[in-house]
Amino acid sequence: MISLDQLLKLAGNLPLDKLSQYLSLDKLTGALQLDKLAENASAKAEELKHRERMSSVDTAWLRMDTPTNLMMIVGVMMFDGVIDAARFKRTLEARLLRYARFRQRVDQDPSGAYWVDDLNFDIDNHVQVVNLPVPGGKEALEQYVASLSSQALDANKPLWQMTLVQSYHGDGVAGCAVIIRIHHCIADGISLIGVMYSLTDSEADAPESGVEPEALRRARERKAARAGAGERDFLSSLFEPLGTAATKTMAMYGDIWNKSIEIASHPEKSAEEFAGYAKVAADATAQLAELALLPADSDTSFKGKPGAIKRVAWSAPLPLTEIKAVCQVLGVSVNDVLLSSVAGAMRSYLDERGEADASTEVRGFVPVNLRARGDEHKLGNRFGMVALALPVGVADPFERVFEVKRRMDELKNSYQAALSMGILTTVGLLPRTLQKQVLDIFSAKGSAVMTNVPGPQQPLYLAGRRLAQQMFWVPQSGDIGIGVSILSYNGQVQFGLVTDRKFVPEPARIVDRFAGEFNQLLFTLLLEGRAPRAPESRAPRAPEPRRAPHAVEPKRTAASPTRKRAAKQAVVKKPAAKKSTAGVKAQPVSVRPGPVAAPRKAASATKPPQAGTTARKPAAPAVTTPAPSKLPGLKKRGLLRQARAL
Repeated sequence: MISLDQLLKLAGNLPLDKLSQYLSLDKLTGALQLDKLAENASAKAEELKHRERMSSVDTAWLRMDTPTNLMMIVGVMMFDGVIDAARFKRTLEARLLRYARFRQRVDQDPSGAYWVDDLNFDIDNHVQVVNLPVPGGKEALEQYVASLSSQALDANKPLWQMTLVQSYHGDGVAGCAVIIRIHHCIADGISLIGVMYSLTDSEADAPESGVEPEALRRARERKAARAGAGERDFLSSLFEPLGTAATKTMAMYGDIWNKSIEIASHPEKSAEEFAGYAKVAADATAQLAELALLPADSDTSFKGKPGAIKRVAWSAPLPLTEIKAVCQVLGVSVNDVLLSSVAGAMRSYLDERGEADASTEVRGFVPVNLRARGDEHKLGNRFGMVALALPVGVADPFERVFEVKRRMDELKNSYQAALSMGILTTVGLLPRTLQKQVLDIFSAKGSAVMTNVPGPQQPLYLAGRRLAQQMFWVPQSGDIGIGVSILSYNGQVQFGLVTDRKFVPEPARIVDRFAGEFNQLLFTLLLEGRAPRAPESRAPRAPEPRRAPHAVEPKRTAASPTRKRAAKQAVVKKPAAKKSTAGVKAQPVSVRPGPVAAPRKAASATKPPQAGTTARKPAAPAVTTPAPSKLPGLKKRGLLRQARAL
């Protein structure tokens, strides 16, 4: 059957008044098969009637794809034991496909982007089963994950793909791996990790159907209630301009505006309340200007024009208990210590290349969850970004971790996350060309995207197999070519990198330094037995301890009469010391912490220091080892012995 597009193209190349000479009416009717065209048109109208408009924020992520940076969230989950492929598909059908987005494709036209049910959906189009080359180790898996990170998803199907990798053996894991690729327009990383955890169970023999998440159940009931109330008007669904997405993302500004009107309408409102809202509005405006005028970070090999080939690496797990113990001693958060270790690993790598100095900074964009508690399973993008400049130039590990804490504390009180969410909402309504120009301005100010996701601290099972390790990366937009990911799970923490090959051809050279940077903090605390104070919280210098009356004074140019008299009085008060030396040869006495040691000769205690002579300083107090209460759980694992061995 000739298609409508082919017919129109043919008709466009022929004079309309002579069309009948080439094709009779009977032949035209038979070729077109008007009954089929009418059926297709009816199906298309029904599809348009039920399609769902994509939010402007999700549309922005959909249009952010470039050949060098695909907007996919990429993850890898490693399991003990081999997962049965048929059971894996049944688990996905029962648990993943209850989210409508994973059964919907994206339809775009001049009016915007829409979610449309894929009537030809087939799970086999989204699940692949492969085998790694022998011996199927960690390096081979990293290379395979990197290759998939550079491959775009099929735009004619729902935008997700899972690859079951059999025969994986590496990093203490013997079994298989699952590589996940999901387009960012479906949901942000925080939501998708919640979705992935909904595929798992706390027991190996759990039923395949699992338990429906509460948020998903509520959404299904609301949808059923709307359907029972009647179908939505078709034209209104086509012409939703800004909709609620833009309005909600501007909630901060709307609240300020509404409160301003309320205060203006009620003069009895206090001046302090009005001043408070005015200050919030002024601060938000100032931070927006500051964000727009933010200078680019240091010019390192982490910046440039990316290519289309990615590289991936992740570290061996670190015990979360050790990290928390260090945080407790230093008075910082887990996030502060981990980001400081990342900065240290980057510094070591750049310093090896001759690119690091005291002023070097690597700015990373950190996603901030803007969802309400309990909405983790709701799909879509509801997060903002804050710009964190890692103090890569700070060499001292303790100074670096305190500086990271200071900068993170400043960001916690900023409006950057809400502002960036508003910017994404706005640019999603702009033409694609303008959107790219706006986002390129902001992406040029940084070098990386960094995420830190706290996962469950108990073992999970998928299709009957225990999840041993996992790692996820969010995409990098514009010319950003580095993705940093820190993820904790089951008492362990892992650090991963996805890089552009032009920037960092071997990301393992950075990843492998991560544990060493953290151990430098840990071992220093174990050896010195005390924690340095943060620069801003250091107390004034403590006065020197009082000396005993017979202690030797420091070196002076001349001894004053006053001090001579004081020394003579001190000698008079110590007759026992003089008596103990009568007729007995004085023996050397060892110096011990605590009371001042006895003098070698009786006369030396009675004579004040002569002018120009060098005085002996009191013995320094001995260094103590850390108490077990300060570093809980570390001493019993032999880390103190390991630190001293170094």
